[in-house]
Amino acid sequence: KNNNMFDNLLNLVKEHAGDAIVNNPAIPNEKNDEAISSTTNSIIDTLKGQLTSGNLTAITDMFKGGNVNASSVASSVQSNVATDLMKKFGIDNAQASNIASSLIPKVMESFTKKTNDPNDSSFDLSSIMSSLGGGSAAGGIGGMLKGLFN
Repeated sequence: KNNNMFDNLLNLVKEHAGDAIVNNPAIPNEKNDEAISSTTNSIIDTLKGQLTSGNLTAITDMFKGGNVNASSVASSVQSNVATDLMKKFGIDNAQASNIASSLIPKVMESFTKKTNDPNDSSFDLSSIMSSLGGGSAAGGIGGMLKGLFN
């Protein structure tokens, strides 16, 4: 269970990156891997940001809920991925948005499905929360707040 969340998520992004990144002329082929790992980092950073700003319920609801892409968390992920792609790869807003909107809903859907699948040990909510917040969700946030004031 203590597989590396980044690697597991990276593989998930890779699985879905075919049309969005790999076959996309906007991203040069030699940059495909970089774009895939940039996307993975954006997803994790967005989730971390949501957690630090106290949006724990939104995250757990997203993982438990049926329609992940109706979640505000998923739309934040999508816009952050687009922004990062524009910054890092010099592509325009329309291209970056197309990549994010064709890739992120699929990735987030698989991510939550796998998290909820008892037979799939690549993700589980408690280890995701501890990767994001360092410790159990509540303890992690408490620890972060303490860290800010010391």
